[in-house]
Amino acid sequence: MQFAKATVAALLLICSGWLVALTETPVPALAARVTDLAGVFTAEQKSALEARLAALESQKGVQIAVLTVLTTQPEAIEQYSIKVAEQWKLGRKSVDDGILLLLAKDDRKTRIEVGYGLEGVIPDAVAKRIIEEIMIPFFRNGDYYGGINAGVEKLVGLVQGESLPPPEAKSADVFLSGPYVFLVFVIALFSGSLMRAIFGPVLGGLLNGGICGALVWFLGGGLVLALIAGVIIMLFSLGNNGSSGPGGGYYGGGDLSGSRSSWGGFSSGDNGFSGGGGDFGGGGASGSW
Repeated sequence: MQFAKATVAALLLICSGWLVALTETPVPALAARVTDLAGVFTAEQKSALEARLAALESQKGVQIAVLTVLTTQPEAIEQYSIKVAEQWKLGRKSVDDGILLLLAKDDRKTRIEVGYGLEGVIPDAVAKRIIEEIMIPFFRNGDYYGGINAGVEKLVGLVQGESLPPPEAKSADVFLSGPYVFLVFVIALFSGSLMRAIFGPVLGGLLNGGICGALVWFLGGGLVLALIAGVIIMLFSLGNNGSSGPGGGYYGGGDLSGSRSSWGGFSSGDNGFSGGGGDFGGGGASGSW
């Protein structure tokens, strides 16, 4: 009898856990600085917010993300907000300089979730005033973009005056800013000649692209830039007729000199957005209208 009671209790506990999980509002995947699930922004408004937040991260390293949903029910906005912030991990690891600005349109509620590292410059009382005095007047008039944008601008202004570690340069930017591009060019020039002479034009071109791509990665260019460089060099090697360059080698008219700008475009453009490992402790404020 005791075993049966224990079994029933365990099953009830498991089922209750499943029910709680099923009733929780799911956290959307983080792919951009602005996630507009409520559909309150136009494409132009979303792009403007994205650009503003990207510029802030580039200047200060701070990550601010905006999330709009129709409702957080059955969860309170505070519970849902910290869940999103913890899963997205906005801000840099150990600096914890992330901010989540959440709008629940149908609930008529909003929240600013502040990472540990910014709780000094944006304490709860300041976050509350931003919501009540700056954002909510716009929301009452149905101007969700105006309220979010005004709140973002106030947060950016506060963060700009805070002393924070400088943002780390991306590996591709470091690679392109140093002498490595010229080094890879020279190596590609002569290794192309050698590979083609030993292995023939096709296999030699493939090997040359692979070697130079690996070299870019080894020098800190990052995996994406290494793949791009390897493919470009491989194509030039395969397409070269041996009309110029030492030993009928790689060089075919200076095209590599123009590849720096194309590489740079890849390094500066982000195909997605992700958090940096920051932590949150529940700091911030909520408001309703």
